[in-house]
Amino acid sequence: MSHAPLLARIPLFENLQPEELGQLSSLLHPRHCSKGDVIFQQGDEGAELYIVQTGQVAIRLHSPEGKEVILTLLGSGEVFGELSLLDGEPRSAHAVAREETMLLSLRREDFHRFLDSRPQVARSLLATLSRLVRRVTQHVHDATFLDARTRLVRVLLDLSRNQGEPRPRGVAIRQRLTQSELANLCGLTRESTNKWLRFYVREGMLEYESGQITLLDPEKFHRELG
Repeated sequence: MSHAPLLARIPLFENLQPEELGQLSSLLHPRHCSKGDVIFQQGDEGAELYIVQTGQVAIRLHSPEGKEVILTLLGSGEVFGELSLLDGEPRSAHAVAREETMLLSLRREDFHRFLDSRPQVARSLLATLSRLVRRVTQHVHDATFLDARTRLVRVLLDLSRNQGEPRPRGVAIRQRLTQSELANLCGLTRESTNKWLRFYVREGMLEYESGQITLLDPEKFHRELG
């Protein structure tokens, strides 16, 4: 089975010609993960990139004290583990399947051979890594300078932009999230997250039922950020 249509939707590979996408597709290896499976851990040897075919993956950081922060949630067509393609250094975070997930892996040595004759992919890889650096920098900035309310609003808007589904009333975030998971995404305590979720429910701006978040008026949330 060719995965060329999926590859064509990924920014890292979108400039490849159809025959190149076909060649790259032949280098991919499928990997099935059940909910809760650890794909790799911080410190593991990095030797491959992963593409989410179906399902969802959480990229997490853990402190020695046991605290956890979710850096991002990734769905179909998104890529993670890119850094290992460049330096082969140990993994810098944990990757965990949040539900039954099908991945496609691309080994470092195979990618390097593919890359040798395709400099346009190298440019795309740099752009992808730049976005990764920006995402981490934004996360550090938010955790350092923004109050709890603003951090929650920013995360909700990011989720609605990346995983939102238009509904008759607002935009629903496809993936259900527990309050603990949402708190980790925001870098907040569960209590603080719960406080502001309840505030926006009372204000009629948000619905939160059994982990399903719906922004009833996304424009009001944008105005919250000024």
